[in-house]
Amino acid sequence: MTESPTSEPIDEFLALPEALPVFPLSGALLLPRGVLPLNIFEPRYLAMIRDAMKTTKAIGIVQPRDPESDPSPLYEVGCAGRISDFRETGDGRIIVALTGVTRFGIVRELDVTTRYRQVVADYAPFEGDLEEPRPVAAAVRAELEAKLRTYLDDQGLSADWDAVSGADDESLVTTLSAVCPFEPVEKQALLEATDLPARAATLTALMTFAHGGTADSLQ
Repeated sequence: MTESPTSEPIDEFLALPEALPVFPLSGALLLPRGVLPLNIFEPRYLAMIRDAMKTTKAIGIVQPRDPESDPSPLYEVGCAGRISDFRETGDGRIIVALTGVTRFGIVRELDVTTRYRQVVADYAPFEGDLEEPRPVAAAVRAELEAKLRTYLDDQGLSADWDAVSGADDESLVTTLSAVCPFEPVEKQALLEATDLPARAATLTALMTFAHGGTADSLQ
């Protein structure tokens, strides 16, 4: 297990801007209290990171509906995060870690002069992201771990099973959601899951589907 939610208190992250710079990134998943490492090299996103560092340190990760088009239509739900680690390299890149705060809905895209895109973000529907997550039922957790073993075997991957069994529910679900090689639309389904138990159920369904079963809970 390589990615886990941050242990930093979320209170310091509450003040998020209404006008939010966004990074359209296909297949990437940032969840509340999760950490997403980013290797920034494209000029417009270098500018976005530098501007964010001067103000709120907040950017949004959102998936494009059509990665081949620029600009692409965006999914309506993304996740806002704070830059929690920042490092400039000697070759013009910036390495950052983005700590997830809360999901947001896109009200509209702004007409801006910046090279990067900005949206009006509505955080209100996702206020629960700032609260302690609901626990995952023991039976659901057991099923998730069982499906994970089969899924990893199918993918030719391995895991530290002591770390898996010892991880709390949120750390496990957030990490697996981020690192498992699901399709972008499946990542979006994980992002939009109502709460932690729903995300765990969606994750289990996706792994079942990948093994040749049916993902009825995604219908």
